[in-house]
Amino acid sequence: MIGSALLIEEAFQNAGSQEGLFQNLIIDVDRVEAVIRSPEISAVTLTGSEKAGEAVAAQAGRALKKTVMELGGSNAFIVLEDADMEQAVETGVQARMQNNGQSCIAAKRFLVHEAVADEYIRRFKEQLEGFMAGDPMDEQTTIGPLARVDLAEKLEQQVDLSLRKGARLILGGERKGAFYSPTVLTNVHPGMPAFDEELFGPVATFTIVKSLEQAIELNNRSTFGLGATIMTRNTTRAQEAAKSIQDGAVFINTLVKSDPRLPFGGTKHSGYGRELGAHGIREFVNVKTMYMA
Repeated sequence: MIGSALLIEEAFQNAGSQEGLFQNLIIDVDRVEAVIRSPEISAVTLTGSEKAGEAVAAQAGRALKKTVMELGGSNAFIVLEDADMEQAVETGVQARMQNNGQSCIAAKRFLVHEAVADEYIRRFKEQLEGFMAGDPMDEQTTIGPLARVDLAEKLEQQVDLSLRKGARLILGGERKGAFYSPTVLTNVHPGMPAFDEELFGPVATFTIVKSLEQAIELNNRSTFGLGATIMTRNTTRAQEAAKSIQDGAVFINTLVKSDPRLPFGGTKHSGYGRELGAHGIREFVNVKTMYMA
C-alpha cells in the first residue's frame, strides 16, 4: 500500500500538478475515524472489503461526509454454447488468476452452458495444471503466495465447507502457509461458500447452466454486483442480456477491467458510487445553484 501511494504521488508530480495536491497519510486503523471526522476532510472513498466498507461508511455517515465504496466482488464469467472456446479458456484463466486470484474484479464464478461445459472445464483445468508456484521475484514463477497466511486459511475453510456441501474438487485444494494451489471446483450451487461468498484466491468454481436466462438468474442471485463477463459470438444477444445483469459493468468477450475513460463501481454489496471517467470526477464535486431574480 505504501509503495502504491508513492507511485501515485510520483505520477501527480510527473503530470505537472502543484506540490501537495496529493498527500499520503499512513495511519493505524484506530485513527481512521478521527481523520474522517476532521473538518479538513470533505469526503471519503474506500477500496476494500465489505467489513471495511461498512465501518468506514458508518463513520462517514455520522460525520455527514459523502462516500464512494468500491468493495468486494464475485464476478460471474458466463460461457455460452457459441463462445470461441480457445478465447473463452484463455480469457477465463487470465480473469481468474490475475494477481493470484486476489482481485475484486477477478472472475470467480464460472457459469458454463451444458453444451460446452465438459470441454471448457477440461481445457481450463489443463491450463491451471501448468502453473508453477514459487518466489514471486522468480521469472519462472506463475503463481505466488496470497497476501497473508490468514487469508489462505480462510480460503481453505471456504473450499472445505463447499466440498462438505456437495461441491467436487477436480484440481488443487492444497495449502502450504500462504500458498494456495490453483484449484477447480465443479458442481457448485447457491448455498455454498464457493457460490455465495467472495473467494479471494486462485479458486475457480463452475456451475453448469442450461440457458443464458438461467446464467443471468444465477448471476443476479449473488449479493455482489461488481462486474460480469459474457463469452459468445452473438454480441447482439449479449448486449441485450447485459441489460438484465445487476452489476456495475458487463464486459463482452473480454475480462472485466478498469479503464480511466470509463466509470467503475458496483451495486449491492460491491458498493456504490463511481470511480474514473466523467462520473468518477463528478462524485465529489459540489453542484452549486446560482439564481438571480
